[in-house]
Amino acid sequence: MVSLRQKRQKKHPWSLWIWTSDIPGAGTDASILLQIYGEKGKSDEMRLDNKTDNFEQGQLDKFMIELPDLGKLTKLRIWHEKRNPFAGWHLSRMSIMKTLTKETYKFPSERWLDANEDDNEVVRELPATGDLISEPLTLIKYRITVYTGNVSGGGTDAHVFLCLIGDQGDTGERTLINCKNNVNKFEKGNADEFIIEAVSIGQVRRVRIGHDGRGGGCGWFVDKVIVREEGQAESQAVEFPCNRWFDRNEDDGQIVRELVPLADGQRLYNVSYHIAVKTGNVSGGSSDSKVFVKFYGEKGDTSRMMLVVSDNNLRNYFEAGRVDVFTVDTADIGQINRLLIGHTNEGMRAGWFLDSVQIMVPNHGKHYMFPSHRWLCRDEADGKTEVEIYPSEILDVEQLINYEITVLTGDVFAGGTNANVFIQIYGDQGKTEVLQIGSRSNNYERGATDIFKIEAKDVGKIFKIRISHDDSGIGAGWYLDRVEIKRLIMAMVPKEKKEDKKKKKNKKKKSEEDEDEEGGEEEMREVILTYLFPCDRWLASDEEDGEMVVELLPEDNEELEENTYEVHIFTENMMGAGSDANVFINIYGENGDTGERPLRKSNHLNKFERGQEDTFSITAVELGPLKKLRIRHDNSHQSAWYLDRVEIVDTKDDTTYYFPCNRWLAVDEDDGQIARELVPVDEAFMRKDEDEEESGATLGLEQKGGSAGWFLDWVEIDAPSQGQRLRFPCGRWLDKGEDDGAVVRDLYPAELQTELYTPFVPYEITTFTSDVFAAGTDADVFIVLYGQKGLCTQQKYLCVNKRERRMYFERSAEDMFIVELEDIGDVIEKIRIGHDNQGTNPGWHLDRVEIRRLLRKGKGSETTIFPCERWLAKSEDDGETVRELVPSEIITEKLLRDGTLKLNEIEVEDALETHTYKVSVRTGDMNGAGTDANVFLTIYGDLGDTGERKLSKSESSSNKFERGAVDKFSIEAVDLGQVYKIRIRHDDSLAGADWYLDQVEVVDVDTEEVYMFLCERWLSTKKEDKRIERTFFVKGYEGERNPQNAKKNMQNSKAGLDSNMNKKKKKKKAVIMEEGPMIPYHFTVSTGDDRDASTTSRVYIIIMGPNDLETERLWLDLTDGKTCFAAGGMEHFMCYGLDVGEIKRVELGHNGATPESCWLVDQLSVAVPTKGIQYNFLCKCWLAKDRGDGLTARVFNILDATTISIIRKVVYEVTVVTGDTQNAGTDTNIFISVFGANGSMEEMLLAKHEDRFERGQEDTFNLEIDDIAPLKKLRVRIDGTGSRPDWFLDKIIMRNLSTEEVYVFTYEEWLSKTKGPKRTKVCELPAVVEDEEMVEKTTYSIQVKTSDIAAAGTDANVFLIVFGENGDTGTLALRECSNRNKFEHNQVDVFRFGDILSLGELSKVRVWHDNKGPAPGWHLEYVDVKDDLLDQTFRFPCDRWLAKSEDDGQIMRELACANNDILDLSDKTKYEFEITTANSEDAETKENVWIILEGKKGRSKEFMMENSKKKKFLRGATDSFEFSSKNVGEIVGICLGHITKEKKVKNESFWHVQEVVITEKELRNKFYFTCDARIPLAAKKDEFMTFECTKTVESFASKVRSLVPVKYEIIIITGDVNDAATDANVFITLYGVNGDSGKRALKGKYRNLFERGRTDRFLLEMLDLGELLRIKVEHDDNGTSSGWYLECVEVTNTANWVTTVFVCGKWLDRNKADGQTHRVLYPKY
Repeated sequence: MVSLRQKRQKKHPWSLWIWTSDIPGAGTDASILLQIYGEKGKSDEMRLDNKTDNFEQGQLDKFMIELPDLGKLTKLRIWHEKRNPFAGWHLSRMSIMKTLTKETYKFPSERWLDANEDDNEVVRELPATGDLISEPLTLIKYRITVYTGNVSGGGTDAHVFLCLIGDQGDTGERTLINCKNNVNKFEKGNADEFIIEAVSIGQVRRVRIGHDGRGGGCGWFVDKVIVREEGQAESQAVEFPCNRWFDRNEDDGQIVRELVPLADGQRLYNVSYHIAVKTGNVSGGSSDSKVFVKFYGEKGDTSRMMLVVSDNNLRNYFEAGRVDVFTVDTADIGQINRLLIGHTNEGMRAGWFLDSVQIMVPNHGKHYMFPSHRWLCRDEADGKTEVEIYPSEILDVEQLINYEITVLTGDVFAGGTNANVFIQIYGDQGKTEVLQIGSRSNNYERGATDIFKIEAKDVGKIFKIRISHDDSGIGAGWYLDRVEIKRLIMAMVPKEKKEDKKKKKNKKKKSEEDEDEEGGEEEMREVILTYLFPCDRWLASDEEDGEMVVELLPEDNEELEENTYEVHIFTENMMGAGSDANVFINIYGENGDTGERPLRKSNHLNKFERGQEDTFSITAVELGPLKKLRIRHDNSHQSAWYLDRVEIVDTKDDTTYYFPCNRWLAVDEDDGQIARELVPVDEAFMRKDEDEEESGATLGLEQKGGSAGWFLDWVEIDAPSQGQRLRFPCGRWLDKGEDDGAVVRDLYPAELQTELYTPFVPYEITTFTSDVFAAGTDADVFIVLYGQKGLCTQQKYLCVNKRERRMYFERSAEDMFIVELEDIGDVIEKIRIGHDNQGTNPGWHLDRVEIRRLLRKGKGSETTIFPCERWLAKSEDDGETVRELVPSEIITEKLLRDGTLKLNEIEVEDALETHTYKVSVRTGDMNGAGTDANVFLTIYGDLGDTGERKLSKSESSSNKFERGAVDKFSIEAVDLGQVYKIRIRHDDSLAGADWYLDQVEVVDVDTEEVYMFLCERWLSTKKEDKRIERTFFVKGYEGERNPQNAKKNMQNSKAGLDSNMNKKKKKKKAVIMEEGPMIPYHFTVSTGDDRDASTTSRVYIIIMGPNDLETERLWLDLTDGKTCFAAGGMEHFMCYGLDVGEIKRVELGHNGATPESCWLVDQLSVAVPTKGIQYNFLCKCWLAKDRGDGLTARVFNILDATTISIIRKVVYEVTVVTGDTQNAGTDTNIFISVFGANGSMEEMLLAKHEDRFERGQEDTFNLEIDDIAPLKKLRVRIDGTGSRPDWFLDKIIMRNLSTEEVYVFTYEEWLSKTKGPKRTKVCELPAVVEDEEMVEKTTYSIQVKTSDIAAAGTDANVFLIVFGENGDTGTLALRECSNRNKFEHNQVDVFRFGDILSLGELSKVRVWHDNKGPAPGWHLEYVDVKDDLLDQTFRFPCDRWLAKSEDDGQIMRELACANNDILDLSDKTKYEFEITTANSEDAETKENVWIILEGKKGRSKEFMMENSKKKKFLRGATDSFEFSSKNVGEIVGICLGHITKEKKVKNESFWHVQEVVITEKELRNKFYFTCDARIPLAAKKDEFMTFECTKTVESFASKVRSLVPVKYEIIIITGDVNDAATDANVFITLYGVNGDSGKRALKGKYRNLFERGRTDRFLLEMLDLGELLRIKVEHDDNGTSSGWYLECVEVTNTANWVTTVFVCGKWLDRNKADGQTHRVLYPKY
């Protein structure tokens, strides 16, 4: 039976009755544990919770338990864990009944479970009895003797437990307490006897023994364990040798081992399971408890294994965010289906957050991923402390086998070594890695024998090893006597005598007498193969030849010899089969090949005639077993040839190999090939890729005809079985009259253009067309194969051309195709076969399909049969032209050792069933929602997909997909499992193809499961993002949605290749790859304007830091459908790469390899936002094979770049949650602005990226935000564009990736002009940190007083923004107020804005009007803002015109807050000094220190800081002093002196000062001085040191004080290039440390501004911005010639005459460079 499905374990209810005996003291208060065994396995341990009144004397207790299907029950084990006097229990009997089938088993006991009664045991095993059991199993006493080694420290006081494992189950873990012969157990040299009573377990196969690691010297050396059944003879005892430590600090550190009976190669029989346990990075996630695991596999379960000794030795296990790796050696349990993991709930912090478990099983070549991500904790979540988890994926990794390596060190003086020893093994199938062999013990001592188990590649027959050491440690010289390597192989072994050791037989053929002797009584068994490598020499730098490396050959080494091969060629007996062409052959074996040989001398004069056999003889060095041959002809003379087969006889060992061909070698037959590669039949297409990949290809051309010249661009070779697509660029003529006149070129693959993917495997697909009238077809037939877990191949058309379509699929024909497709695993779950319904008679009646593949292991193949027996035709049956087929049987052909073929037919029992899926499609109820286009649907489940199906027949209406209608369709498909996504599209045909899809419901009729897909999107070429194909996930889907994953994997596979290339390219030390944090890099690349400047190649950048640290190759792949870096263009990219620290060099290159792939780079800028720095390189160089220096890559030194400071950014992970209400999703533009305590971030657009911001979805992405934390509030705005302008925003979560701070912004309301109570497109949300709101709501009352002068009033619309500590209010329109006519002469208007987030202390208001109406000029006296929450009014006086024709012509004013002037700074203030002494030796001083402040307003007096008895200025300490002083203004420097308390300096001494921080107490401004200087002691005050201020932190109060009106002179220089001038309106925004200026128009009266090469000057008044950080220049793209080339901007503050220069040198033009009409410029330093 073949199971095609991994099932989650089903459990059935049983009722369990337990009778406690009616004798005194029979009851117990202990918890009872139970485990039940059946013929199909065993249950888990079950705890029967003992309530107060359970298990009382004479009582019957009833429990309900759930058991998996165990088959017929055989026994149970029942026990308790209390050994105290009152815990004893007398169990009378038990019975258990399956509630569904009433099958009943009885378990009589009548025994004590008591540490003081009977045999003092608290565990009993009871055999099952009852009607179903004719012969109950017997109870057996096993006598167990444990021998402790006679080694120093070999004994232990830990608790030892043991479990016997046999053919019929196991005894469970039994604690060894009651020793029969010794009081003090497990002492050095002891042999301790124990009795274990258990139901018979058959032949004892393994002993699992260990201890719990408690107590001080708990290490234990076990010599062996001997097991015999009580009453049997001593000779029947089974010995389980061990001879190893059970100690965390010795050997491999394990304290539990599984022992196998006495045999050679003890350690080879266990499989190593490497377990990586990841603890979640959650607060309190770490655990002090003991963790255990249990695996469930196909061949059985392991026992519960405590994870106590890790391989990677993190001192504290299971800490939050860490991964602990453990190795467990145990019996092979086959593929792991699930695992149980939990902890014992002990210790202070027992609760544990388990993130994931990974299990690597190199012996099986498997890597299992088990996600968990949950609490295992009594008081978290569901309170469980153990959980069963299933693998989310099983990755195939390289399969390794076990080798046991025995190293004998010579018994000579100083023969041992403490160096690290390494070994590498070479065999006929390759070589292993260099492996270090050693353990935690002291290895390689004089005369010692050390045994190691390693896992390494199976190299086949070993022909040499290399062994070496690294010469480390004292006395590293080593005398190596010999090395033995053992491994397991399968071999035929005589049944009766069990030989322990098999010497390696000749694999090909046994010697004659061997065969007679064995008389056919044989079986396949694992036997140990031993290779002995004698050495007997020193590996030492000071002995013999001084070598520390030696290569050893096995003892029985024989060289290869010459051989003769007879080649028999059979030509088919059919018309035109013979050929007169010259034939060539090349034979490949395990040891190489023969090279191509012409087949000349045949036994026939006329070779290769129809139906003839030609024999040739080829002599070559023996090839070993033959792997393949290549045969071809040169197409001369009568050349078409039909080759039937080739037979080759190896004359040395008389073996015949059969190579079937059965195909034409002809240009005009079959596929037109005249060369074939054939494989021997018993290895049916075992394509061994042993031949090295060719690294060159030669192309030539025979020059005939008129214009035979040829310009070849490139050749691409796709090798699916290698998983490589190689590109061989040429870019040259093959023409006698062009280029160099050559018509032959050697091409080499371009490394950077090689694509790697998973190799394909060959499938032999045979279709059988039925013998029915008109069964054949000329349509194009395709096929898709599905494996487990929904793994599928691409859709593959079986015919290459029209001729083949006509040839194949005829009535009752059998057509075979060999196709290379993705490997979908060992099991084909289903296939989909169909055709395109083209041609004259497209209907096809398919009988069945057979698919043959090679077995992964062993020689042979497997054929899966898929019956169909139905029409694939529009006019027959149900009109479907696509069918899904499931397998009915599997036929396996295996080649046995004796050369016979063994056939094995298996019925597939649980093949997937065919399910019917009812699909209901609801079209939205809105204008134009319906469509007449053809709609296609694909449904995806975890077991596969349906393929694309056309929704043609609606069951509910004849006119499909009409507005507001629901259409129902039925789709028949093989069971998809859990459905999780759909892909739906239409073909945009007919008029009115636009379609608004509301929702899709998929019902699996067979399981009655309903899957809901909320779509609510347009599929239209005119609306939203103009896509007519969409993917939707099922409601509540938790998994990975990201469609970019495919791209990522692509990138990764390329990256894998790239890293190799990095190594090839640089001959320096190996490149240090990816380790460390990833940060965003922003690149801007400009291409030059010359002809040929553009390139279509892929461009990459590598950033290099100090010490050869560099990022991987960052590919700059173009988006938005761009195909090339166009001449004159500018492209922007953002890539995440390794943080290399300080950037030293930048490499820029591309992967073009032909002469035309040339590229002229004009400029490159590299910005590192997280560091606030940008580098601009003026490159102006070619990257081309045939321009400049012929390089396609160039390294730029950072010293050649101009460096500018940009705003430092912090990366936040932003999660946007859209509400789960109808039509909640949107395609409008969403903007956010972030406000923090240290400034605000201007508005930024959140990209839609196809499917973000849809109903019920959480979208997570990274954003770079100015470093303004802590965040205070967030403003979200939509612009109401798009087909679905309304959006229901639930909340936004922002997580600072560097500090892990989380801010939550909750809205839970519509942003919409038409929906919800607020009817608004903008909202402000307070930041919530740990349930605390950062800003509170308030109401602002704004009073506006118009002046009392003539014509002061205005009819224009007035707007205002208020600024304060917490950002700004956004634009407030002053519309609603008490007066009907607003802003009249001498009038006060009051406006109330409720429910607004308070700004705290206010700093300024910006007020402006739109200059509309008859008399828009306005004279404003003042604005008052009252904050109800603070109960405070802030006044902003103005007393100026806002008018085009008055004053300075500005209609925007910024008003500073007058309240702050009350804080009139007195001359006196207080200064606080914090002085930090360095933490170096002799840094402190016992003497005094004095300081003088140098300020912009003056100089302070000196302040003496006395070193009192309290001992100030100690090493590493910070001391505080406070002094009153006159206010010196902004402090720019200090003088520091170090002076004696007495008048004299006794001896030279210094005080090492690290840092001085001065706080001016009134405004709380801080000044930092980083000194790090040694100040000498002096007697007078004329010796001191001066320091300049390194950093100033200005307080909000101080910033507000500096807000005085200032005129800024702005000079704009337009570039002197063609078309540089603009007629558009230009705007500028200045940003400084005190905020921004708002967007100001640059206008001039009666002047033509911004002409080519001109300089324009403007004066703008605004509040002092402080130091300028950046400016933004933009234009509105109005006018005929709006494009503008801006050279630079100069801004001068006329109050202090500081000029800041902002260089641009770029276009602001929709049609040039990057098409942007705004630029953000940073100051040039």
